[in-house]
Amino acid sequence: MSALNYLNGYPEEVRDRVRELIASGELGPFLLRKYPERHNIQTSKALNKYVTELKRSALRQSTPISKICYDNKIHVVNHALGLHTFVSRVQGSKLKAKHEVRIASMLKEAPLELLRMVVVHELAHLREKEHNKAFYKLCTHMEPDYHQLEFELRLYLIYFESEGSLYA
Repeated sequence: MSALNYLNGYPEEVRDRVRELIASGELGPFLLRKYPERHNIQTSKALNKYVTELKRSALRQSTPISKICYDNKIHVVNHALGLHTFVSRVQGSKLKAKHEVRIASMLKEAPLELLRMVVVHELAHLREKEHNKAFYKLCTHMEPDYHQLEFELRLYLIYFESEGSLYA
């Protein structure tokens, strides 16, 4: 898979500029200037606390989340960095719903802003199941720089796939 596949749908000028950054060896330094350190949320317990606090501040009245964790099985190859699952089942005479948020373990190496973008994306699925206009409006409500962070996450993935961790 070509690293620039993460930029499919972006204008050719943007893709050319990223190619220049890669060829000149400047993609890593560019990302490090913008994000000088990785976050310290390294366990699923810490992730649970972080996501719960963000949900409490942004989506108070949304349904509770049953499980929040890092997942080693999620990777970009599956076209996902996070997963929100919703399972409903009948228990007696009641319908029980269970929400889970799983974040790719590779994001343990990422800057906090990029982890936050993925968490915001997964939290938005509590209210909006589809990637529609309302979904992205909710994402930008929770994180005003959502679209810029999504682009920079794509740059980070390009770097991570070719060079490994940004914070060696």
